[in-house]
Formats: sequence, structure tokens, C-alpha cells
Amino acid sequence: MLRKLGAYAAEVAAGTLPDEIQHAAKQRAVDWFATTVPGSVVAPATLLRDALEEDPGRGGARLIPDGVLATTRTAAYINAAASHTVEFDDIYGPGVYHPGVSVISAALAIAEDRHVSGEVFLKAIVAGYEISDRIAAALQPDHYRYFHTTGTIGTFGSAAAVSVILGLDGTQTAHALANSATFAAGLKRAFLADSMSKPLHAAHAAEAGLTAALGASKGVTGTLEVLDAPGGFGEAMGVGPDWEAAFTDLGKAYTITRVTIKNHGCCGHTFAAVDAALDIQRQHNLATEDIVRISAGSYSNAVDVTGDMDPQTEYEGKFSLAYCLSTALVHGSVRMDAFTPERLSDPETRRLISTLDLYKDKQADEEFPNQRGAIVEIETKDGQVLSHRRRARKGDPDDPLSDQDLEAKYRELVAPVMGDAPTEVLLKSLWSLETLADMAELPMVASFTPTSKASSG
Repeated sequence: MLRKLGAYAAEVAAGTLPDEIQHAAKQRAVDWFATTVPGSVVAPATLLRDALEEDPGRGGARLIPDGVLATTRTAAYINAAASHTVEFDDIYGPGVYHPGVSVISAALAIAEDRHVSGEVFLKAIVAGYEISDRIAAALQPDHYRYFHTTGTIGTFGSAAAVSVILGLDGTQTAHALANSATFAAGLKRAFLADSMSKPLHAAHAAEAGLTAALGASKGVTGTLEVLDAPGGFGEAMGVGPDWEAAFTDLGKAYTITRVTIKNHGCCGHTFAAVDAALDIQRQHNLATEDIVRISAGSYSNAVDVTGDMDPQTEYEGKFSLAYCLSTALVHGSVRMDAFTPERLSDPETRRLISTLDLYKDKQADEEFPNQRGAIVEIETKDGQVLSHRRRARKGDPDDPLSDQDLEAKYRELVAPVMGDAPTEVLLKSLWSLETLADMAELPMVASFTPTSKASSG
């Protein structure tokens, strides 16, 4: 199977992307900067700059957002951690996976260092998404019981993307993928508590895949049967993955067009319930003071991961469905400012949480992971019971954000860090990446300089 995937990556590198697929890759790049820039000026990215202090200031890749030079591995590592911090990064639903954080972080680092064109960079994104998305989907839902897919499968995505930029042939790429399989790591349990482990999973995946591809470029080999052989990756980390089915339409259909762009700054497992509640509120012009009871049913993983009914910190809030739904009803959205101490202790939000019953919904369970649904029921003071089921989240392929929506998200998240003018210059360049001769010339000039004293939020 790895030989097939290696050959595919080499074909992407040698071919021409269809216009629709090239545009999808540019959307992913815009979204990656939207989530990475705000994450770059808070912990753990700021702390990692200090921890790896021997690397910044040398090398041919750049750290977000100020463009400080670093080695490719360090840039991929720190930028990927930043990309997975503020919880606005993209999702491939069937894989329960955030592909951009590892794929684009690694691809950008090596693309800048090797001075390749924007066209090559876009091809790398496509190859990284297509290979890793399909591996992720083949392993679900069993893999996600124990493993953080972004940390494990992200290694394949970064290895594939870097292989394209390095111009590796099919066999070399297969060896890069083989060794990236043995680097895969990231326990789901690690992010069920207030810690920085979750973004570090993404960081490791980006660096590990890049390292595997660099090694393959110099002749380092791996076990090409490691993915699908008995005792291999699939058997160890899944339950009977159907590899042939996962890759039957590779090169004909593109998963990169079926990626969710996050519309809320919190765990994606909360989105369907948040959207359903907001739909009810808008449809009935509902004031929160009229609400006496809320019930929210979603799929088991959503309840297990976001079941905190009394969040006290920013991190806990982002992983509390009850909090995210309640603050959305009170304030109209769940954006960057939703997790301040003042918002977390808001009396009306806390009152709504106290009325909320969270449960596992059978229909949502049956449809997961291909659908991320939820049903919300709200009872009012006058005895009305208002109910709405969401089978897709705002930003999902079935309810996508427009390019205009994406630009609004990008400006909201990037401009406070980089300043208005640099934000617009970078955006214009991202939408025309296929014309950029050298990725090292991508305009990145921030008016904010990160320091290790910056705090999460």
C-alpha cells in the first residue's frame, strides 16, 4: 500500500492540479494562517521559542508571525504547535483529524528553505491531505478511542507533503511514509485535561514527518509493509481497516474539498450543538432569560470529550459543550473572547449551564464520524419546547463557509497580531500562491513580536 501512496505523491508533484483542487488548497492555506497567527503569540509556541533557543535565528524557514529564521524542523514544530492552540484549525470529519496543522506547517518550512514555488507548495498540500485524510478515515472510529489522530496520522501528511517539495520519487516517498508510521504518537487521554500536550502532538507530527522525508531523500529506508501487514500500523492502531476501499478513488476524488473550516474557536465536537442552539434562538427570537431548560444530545465522542459541566479555565471552556452552547446563546458566538475569566464566570452563562442536560444521542452516534450531529431542545418560561437537529456543522462540507466567510475569519484572527496592512498583503498573496516564484518571498511582517511572557488566550 505504501508503494501505491508514494507513487501517487510523485504523480501529484509531476502533474497539474485541477483548478477546483488548487483553489481548495489555497483555502486551506488561508485558514492555516488564520489559526496559526493568533496561536503563535501565546503558549506553548512562545515557550517553545525559549526551549529551542539554539535554533531561532538560523536556517531557511520562518517562524510565524514575525518571520524570524529557524531550521526547517524547528519551524515546522513551533508553527504546528501554534496552529493547534486556539482551536480554529480545519477538520477532516471522517478521519476525526486536523490535517492542516501538520501538513501545511511542514510544507511551508521546507518550501521556504528550498525556495520552491507557490505552485509546488500547493501540490504538497494536496498530496499531504489526500494521503493522510484517507489513512485517518480508514482507521476510524476505533483509532480515536485511544489516539489523537492529529498526532498520529499527521506524520503521514507531513511526510507526503515534504516529499513532494523535495522532489522524491515514488519509492523514496514510500520509505518516508514507512518511517513516519513508526514515529506516529499522541494519546487522546493527554488532552482530556488542562495541559499543552494537544498542540505538542501536532508539533511532533509535523517535525517527525519532515524528518522522515529528509531521511528518505538521502537514502534512509523503512519497512514498506508497515502500514497494512500483520502486526503493522493498521492492526496496532485500528480494527480491521479496509485499505483498498480507502484508496480506491485516489486521484479521482479529493478529500481536500470535503474539509470543515471551523466557525467557532473551540473543540469541533461542540459545534453541532452550538449551531443547533443558535438556530433555535434566531428562528424564535429567543431571549436567554426566557430559557428554563436545555437538553443537548450528540455522539458519544462529543459527550466524552466535551462533557465538562463546570469549566474554570480557558482550556476547560473550549472542551465544554455546555459552556460553549450557553455562552453562544448569551453572547451570540464562540470566538477568541469567549474564554476570558469574565466570560467564563458570566452569571447568565452559568445559569444556562445549570439547566443543561447533556446525553448521548443514538442517531448522532450511528451517523458518526461521517456526520457530526446533535439535537438541542429548549424549554421556555411559557411552556414552549423548541427542538432542532443539526446533522452538519456550520463550516462542514454540507454547510460550508464561503470564501468571504473565510476571509472574515482570517481578518478577525490575524489583524490583531500582524496589523491591518500586513494582513491584507499576506491574504492577497495567499489567494495567488500559484503565481509566487519563491515561497521564501511570501510577505510576512508582523507588528507584534512574540515573547515568552505571552499567555494562552
